[in-house]
Amino acid sequence: MCIDVRSVNRLRALSRTQAGLSLVELIMFIIIVSVGVAGILTVFNLTVQKSADPQVRKQMLAIAESLLEEVTLKPFTFCDPDDPQAGSAQSAAVGVNGCTAAAAVENIGPETTAPYGPETRLGATTAFDNVNDYDGLILSPYSDINGNSIIGYAAAISVTQQQLEASIPAGESLRITVTVTHGSDSLSLSGYRLRYAPRSLP
Repeated sequence: MCIDVRSVNRLRALSRTQAGLSLVELIMFIIIVSVGVAGILTVFNLTVQKSADPQVRKQMLAIAESLLEEVTLKPFTFCDPDDPQAGSAQSAAVGVNGCTAAAAVENIGPETTAPYGPETRLGATTAFDNVNDYDGLILSPYSDINGNSIIGYAAAISVTQQQLEASIPAGESLRITVTVTHGSDSLSLSGYRLRYAPRSLP
């Protein structure tokens, strides 16, 4: 059998050139794979951190909606509903067709003096009984109408007079803004209340 020496030498040279990776190639491979894995882990970490955000926003919105509903369902009367003339008052004036006393006239903010106050949201005898009473209320932590607290959430309510259009007399419409916070995140919800039933008592 005849062996071609040139062929054998070519095979040996070819096998030496294809023997494996050089050190430089191996280091480049490790660097490229490391950068790719680091990018994927960064995205994964960010996704895990933000995965609870939608639930927090839903909870904040639920709190804001419940507070806004609580406020707008209260009467918007000329006189404090505890005033004997509240059910017949034609205006916020003091007298026969109005309130019995200046202390009974409903202004922005809760009543602070007896016999109509001091009013608090969950007061046993002098609870908030008018839309106006909620102005300036801060709940930290937030608690529902039954006094159940939700730790981590706070709420603030602002009630201001805002004339929606020229046909509505000044002072007959209110803007209610509820702001709920959780950490550095906040959400505001606004609604309006007209004095469509000024003699409707709770």
